[in-house]
Amino acid sequence: MKMLMTVMTLAIGLAAGAAVAEEAPPPKTLSECVAIAIEHHPSLKAAAASVQAGHARVWEAAAPYLPQITASYAVSRRQISPAAFGSSAPTSRSYFYNTGASLTQTLFDFGQTLEAIRSAQASEQSLQADLSTQLATVVLNLRQSYFTLLANRRLLGVADETVHQNQKHLEQAEGRFKVGLAAKIDVTTAQVQLATAELNQVTARNNVAVARETLRNALGLTGPLDFDIVDNLDVHQITISEDDALAAAYDLRPELRSIQAQERATAQQIASLQRSYLPTLQAQGNYNWQGEDYPLSDVWTVTGNVTLPIMSGGLTTAQIAEQKANLANLRFNEEVERQNIALEVRQAVLNLAQAAESIRVSDEGLREAHENLDLAEGRYKTGVGNIIELTDAQASLTTAEASDVQALYTYKTTVAALEKATAKQLESD
Repeated sequence: MKMLMTVMTLAIGLAAGAAVAEEAPPPKTLSECVAIAIEHHPSLKAAAASVQAGHARVWEAAAPYLPQITASYAVSRRQISPAAFGSSAPTSRSYFYNTGASLTQTLFDFGQTLEAIRSAQASEQSLQADLSTQLATVVLNLRQSYFTLLANRRLLGVADETVHQNQKHLEQAEGRFKVGLAAKIDVTTAQVQLATAELNQVTARNNVAVARETLRNALGLTGPLDFDIVDNLDVHQITISEDDALAAAYDLRPELRSIQAQERATAQQIASLQRSYLPTLQAQGNYNWQGEDYPLSDVWTVTGNVTLPIMSGGLTTAQIAEQKANLANLRFNEEVERQNIALEVRQAVLNLAQAAESIRVSDEGLREAHENLDLAEGRYKTGVGNIIELTDAQASLTTAEASDVQALYTYKTTVAALEKATAKQLESD
């Protein structure tokens, strides 16, 4: 019976463990997190809606090229007063019915509508580029939040290990004090160091929680972050020259493509306004049924119109001048954007070189800090060293480990910034 209960307990435990394993989703890679942000982030949905509005404006611009059809129905009542013919004349009342349809078609306007369509298409292309810019911003924020969470998790591991090491040092100090090989100050010093390490551990744990919330916001999620992420904080060396980075940025950055599309849209708007000085040829057809009683008589007409604007109070001239000034403004803004991009790229390339060197230096410092702690622990165990030397070595190791994590984090975020600056993927996720 006891064996049966043991087997049942074991089976229940295995089933519960399997259920927990099934419920826990697998950790997400950076690429999977990027896909989640693209699907859920509201700023991307807003930018996509702007693109849809721009596409609708293209059809608005094309509307004058398409037939315009209207239908109408009217009933009028006419009454003639007796006073018009003398008091003996009866009151005359009659109804008049008029119903029909009208079709209007623009035949030729010297390309005025065509230029307006091209202007709307260029504006839509600008909005598409703005969507790409917003996507790049969302991805950069997501990657920075992803790496921040990884860095804070590693720093929490450093804090946990530091607490463990200080607990061990406190036990050593207490043991040496009990046998008279150490003074009471060794114990109190170790206790202070342990309390400091535990406080740092609390801070590190809170930093991880804050980083998870920041990542959730970067993903565009309103619900809880119910999955873990894959640790890819390891470094893969990236090499790119400043000239190659600048060439890629000038060719691929969506901010430049957006401004250039706006320039095309404005230039075509100017052309459309200039052609509004020219005649417009339209054809119109009407088919009506009218009369005072049913059945109504049918009447049809076909009309050709040539419209030539002669004077608009200078409105068109002023509109052209305004658009030319807007075009000059856009061209100067393009030059400003190019200079800003160049600065951003150069800074990112320099920061990448510095980050790579920082990793080399931090790795060397971490190795030396481990050796220093091993020596200090050996000296303290044999009675040659003192507690101050030991706690200093532990503090140096903690600082070196934190610096190593910071160097890795800086390198990964610098690569992400360089990819944003060049609009080019440099590192696989």
